[in-house]
Amino acid sequence: MKTDIILAGVGGQGILTIAAAIGFASLYENKYVKQSEVHGMSQRGGEVQSHLRISDKTIASDLIPLGNADLILSVEPMEALRYLPFLSKNGWVVANSVPFENIPDYPSVDLIKEEFNALPNSVWLDAEQLAKSCQSPKSSNIVMLGAASEYLGLSFDSLKAGVEQVFRRKGKDVVDDNIRALEAGRQFSLKAQVR
Repeated sequence: MKTDIILAGVGGQGILTIAAAIGFASLYENKYVKQSEVHGMSQRGGEVQSHLRISDKTIASDLIPLGNADLILSVEPMEALRYLPFLSKNGWVVANSVPFENIPDYPSVDLIKEEFNALPNSVWLDAEQLAKSCQSPKSSNIVMLGAASEYLGLSFDSLKAGVEQVFRRKGKDVVDDNIRALEAGRQFSLKAQVR
């Protein structure tokens, strides 16, 4: 078992929190994990991306070669498109449809959605709205993690335990909010696959 994941977004969207939850979930399943991350001008809405590799065997490099990512999980739609050269031919893209318009010539969301519609394996969702609908408005990143849960090669119980580990120092209410967000994202993704 091997899963190569690109996490993408902009500063402040919770990319590193997603990486930590996946990392803990992997450790609960006795998997090897390697991660690298790049922080752009994150305080000004710059790109943040992480390469995350999970395997049941030793991992030599923390960087994912072009064309090898099993999953691109992006909390910002245009950032997902930036990393498409990394996607394997059978890989999945799970992306938030809500843009963070941090540049003056940001393309229209309709153009971005056309790119996603051309992909064979993708899930496109409004993570902010879904987070609000489950009374967890600050957890859109965890909604995204839930939406990508089917493509991580990890059990959902391990992911829940990973989310609990990340948020437990903030108290039970915050943990519960994030578990609801995780479950809402997963349910959305499962329904989207049925269509």
